[in-house]
Amino acid sequence: MAYETLLIDKKDRVGIVSLNRPNRFNTFSTTLALELNDAFIELDEVEDVSAVVVKGEGKAFSTGIDITEFPGKTPSEYHEWICVMDRMHLTIAAMKKPVVAMVHGYAVANGAGLMAAADFAVVAEGTKIGTTAINVGLLCTGPIIPVSTGLTKKKVLELLLCGELIDAEEALRLGLVNRVVPADKLEEETWAFVKNLLSKSPVALQMGKSFYYKMRDMSFSDGLAYGAELFARLCTTEDAREGVDAFMNKRKPEWKGR
Repeated sequence: MAYETLLIDKKDRVGIVSLNRPNRFNTFSTTLALELNDAFIELDEVEDVSAVVVKGEGKAFSTGIDITEFPGKTPSEYHEWICVMDRMHLTIAAMKKPVVAMVHGYAVANGAGLMAAADFAVVAEGTKIGTTAINVGLLCTGPIIPVSTGLTKKKVLELLLCGELIDAEEALRLGLVNRVVPADKLEEETWAFVKNLLSKSPVALQMGKSFYYKMRDMSFSDGLAYGAELFARLCTTEDAREGVDAFMNKRKPEWKGR
């Protein structure tokens, strides 16, 4: 499928999605938001793709929604517009394969949302991150949902209502990102992170991601019950038998993906 606002590539079982509006700092137009969802869904169904990396061309990962699309809408049109922008959160959570954000420059507003919505994020030193819509009289209602996971009420409200940027190291301290690396090592370190993921059982990886997104909306007892059920099913897979046998015999496992 041809895309107007994205570049799509594939390398070593990894699908690569590049936001490609560098002259607009990869802001989300309606077209980009729709295409991004389509690309994620498409790559999730490609058999020889086991993980997806999302990054931005040019000087920034993404600086949010393209504000030139803002004027002149009715309330129902604004609602439809923002739902399109927020759809990526549900899409990524529903994907079988892990999504890793490779982030540099700025990840602001919807860019911060995409970084947080991704299952993992590797970020270049010096990157600035924030939910800044409050500064133009709006709110980052979509991005703050994944950003808020694991944060305290006061920090979430500070990010949502103060509109200040934080640096990559602060994001790491807060648990918003997985790695902060030198800018000139960003690609290398991201691929090392992805390579580690790809060394795991594809079955366990997919079941583990699905378990996380379902479990976090459950009660404590329901989560434990669901986890026990999933673990029992995982024990019956060929990969589980292969992994245990490889561990017992001190050899590298050869995953079957089933």
